[in-house]
Amino acid sequence: MKNFLDHDFLLNNETSQKLYNNIAKDLPIHDFHCHLDPQEIWENKSFENMTQVWLAGDHYKWRAMRLNGVNEELITGDSSDWEKFEAWAQTVPNLIGNPLYHWTHMELKTFFRVDKRLSPETAREIWNECNEKLQQPDFKPRKFVERSKVQFIGTTDDPTSKLEYHKLLKSDQTFKTEIAPTFRPDGALFLEKPTFHEWIKKLEEVSGQEVTSIDGLLNAMQQRIDYFNEMGCRASDHGLTQLVFKNVSKDVARKVFEKRYNDEALTNEDIVNYQSFLLFELGKMYAEKKWVMQLHIGATRNNNTKMFRALGADAGFDSIGDASIAEDLSRFLDALDQNNSLPKTVLYNLNPRDNYVLATMTGNFYEAGIPAKIQFGSAWWFNDHIDGMEKQLKDLGNLGALSHFIGMLTDSRSLLSFVRHDYFRRILCNLIGEWVEEGKAPNDELLLQRMIRNIGYDNAESYFTNR
Repeated sequence: MKNFLDHDFLLNNETSQKLYNNIAKDLPIHDFHCHLDPQEIWENKSFENMTQVWLAGDHYKWRAMRLNGVNEELITGDSSDWEKFEAWAQTVPNLIGNPLYHWTHMELKTFFRVDKRLSPETAREIWNECNEKLQQPDFKPRKFVERSKVQFIGTTDDPTSKLEYHKLLKSDQTFKTEIAPTFRPDGALFLEKPTFHEWIKKLEEVSGQEVTSIDGLLNAMQQRIDYFNEMGCRASDHGLTQLVFKNVSKDVARKVFEKRYNDEALTNEDIVNYQSFLLFELGKMYAEKKWVMQLHIGATRNNNTKMFRALGADAGFDSIGDASIAEDLSRFLDALDQNNSLPKTVLYNLNPRDNYVLATMTGNFYEAGIPAKIQFGSAWWFNDHIDGMEKQLKDLGNLGALSHFIGMLTDSRSLLSFVRHDYFRRILCNLIGEWVEEGKAPNDELLLQRMIRNIGYDNAESYFTNR
């Protein structure tokens, strides 16, 4: 019987242990998609307590606490930070089987050297010990990043952002980790949202462009893409409940924009036409900059209307959708490819049903000299656990070229989430080790080490830096 979270955690055979300890354990991190706040890193923010660094903004934990019957006052309400931490400590013992149970204890052990299980009985002791450490210089954002050996962080940023903290970090020679923005144009794409007019005004202010027509919008978006590129941007990101694509002329899109600009009612066809046109035009702009386009497909968001009105988006009330994606995704990628404007693209699905759809879609489009130009992205969100990661790796292995996979990302708002890379690497090494032990893969040390190094770091570093 193995001890919980021991040295060989998740490594169940000799080969996997060698691969992890000799190669994966000490690899740097290329975290190409997350939701960290660059201001916190620039200012090297001091956190008063564990709730501020660990629970604030973490809708994964919020969701788990609600499943445990915790009152909302103790989650997003006005309760004290200690009371919120105590509520999380009461929740954790009920999460065995959920990756949050592993991540919680990995974060305590990795960053705070706390090797105790969090529970109501240990809550006060862990709270005091970790809070005391948070007052020390080695427990601030920059040190969390440095200790995790993070070489690159790709944040997620609205086109209207001035990127002032990215600019400051870019000029800071004392901090070696590169922190680059990622272009997330939801405000432009989802014109049906009530915030569209407000967002357009912000875009006009920051771009210096008049946005009263579809041409004005495209000019403003190009200006922002140029600026993001100057700030080191390497990728865009799109969160799509469903990708519906049609070949649409500018005239059709112009009419839809004019209707929305004048507050006229839109049909579903209007929305699809406009979004299809804009997404296609953005794809061309990304290709010109040699950016990576990321498509996160399949989340059904803000299901709880009452809580959405109270808390807004990203509060833990999202789930997996089941809309069909294959045909429209194919048409979209093919339209860009026919125009010689298909950028490198990472496809993420929230519904594991669609693993084979995306894994096979990656082989439909290619460019000589770019291994796996279209990527099947790592197990995302509700798939971000042992079974989901293993399934994604196996499905990609069955249908694609696993050795060219770009690997893991945190997709997190927490500075402590870099342990998810270690979690993934252990799962990867264990899976490859199993294949070797079962005679499904050769026991070729150099071949296996190169594969682990590539998936663990090198592939992502190369893919996102145009090498």
